[in-house]
Amino acid sequence: MRLFALFLLLASAGRTVLAQAPLTVGGVTARPGEAASGFIEVPDGADKGTRIPVSVINGVRAGNVLALVAGTHGYEYTSIVASPRILQSLDPKRMSGAVILVHMANPPAFYERRTYYNADGKNLNRVYPGKPQGSQTERIAHAITREVIEKATHLIDMHCGDGNESLRPYSYWSVSPSAAIDEQAREMNLAFGLDHIVVDRERPRDPAQSSYTANTATLRGKPAITVESGGMGLTDEDSVKAQVDGALSVIAHLKIQDGPSVRVENPVWIEPAEVLRAPATGVWRPVLDKRESVTKGALIGRIHDPFGKLLAEIRAPFAGELLYVVGTPPVTQGEPLGFVGKLQETQPKR
Repeated sequence: MRLFALFLLLASAGRTVLAQAPLTVGGVTARPGEAASGFIEVPDGADKGTRIPVSVINGVRAGNVLALVAGTHGYEYTSIVASPRILQSLDPKRMSGAVILVHMANPPAFYERRTYYNADGKNLNRVYPGKPQGSQTERIAHAITREVIEKATHLIDMHCGDGNESLRPYSYWSVSPSAAIDEQAREMNLAFGLDHIVVDRERPRDPAQSSYTANTATLRGKPAITVESGGMGLTDEDSVKAQVDGALSVIAHLKIQDGPSVRVENPVWIEPAEVLRAPATGVWRPVLDKRESVTKGALIGRIHDPFGKLLAEIRAPFAGELLYVVGTPPVTQGEPLGFVGKLQETQPKR
């Protein structure tokens, strides 16, 4: 009887291992214990299609599936540089579950060196869940929704300041209709290790108009966060390393693969936070930089016309910290100039 019981136990353990199925993302399939790389094909439509480079690292045991989405905006380089280093740190034979690594979500914007908008005039992080028959940006969002978000259990959207933004590291905790999802997302933020966390209560609640990458996952019942490290088109080691270390720390937190933790124990919570937008098109000259504290009404910068005439002064709406500021002269009416957040001593309630 003992031998029979041992046989059943071993057979059950074998079935558990074999229960981890092959994972296919776009044109890439990884069997259990394998890593594979290739592309999600976005077909031509009214405009040209593209190919999104992805890697699928599939563990030998069942578990969580974490999607890491790098390069949503083409001029945000740190996560794109970090992604091969993350790939090299993963061993599918030591993993439970899987990692879907999107190396570059927006190749057209990357290769064309575009900030914010693609050639069709759309911002990839504002058109989710996308449209299969839409313009290029909408088709990219649709492909990522279908091939990445729908196949993941958790997601990290990895950003930095765009090519014109001087930014301090921080992440977003987006409050959703689900307390359970929010708790898991909060823990992911802490595990990623950035000590400033913006509390965001303004994301859309309609899954058919989710707009943002992370919000699209959240509204489909998948805990998700957005992280920011780096900016101004730079790839300094500290900013890239924060992306690598944070991703590997969340991977360990989700029990996908053991690794070092960079969990932050005493975060600075930020609420409210407000994006400052240009009231006019002109030449921007900031007088403050990221990380600087501001009082209510403090001058952040000025917009002049090409002849030097003052068009507008931009002032802080409340006391807080400057999380990012546009660091290059060109500004267009309605576009961001900076981001101010109020620091909280304790975690705000849902």
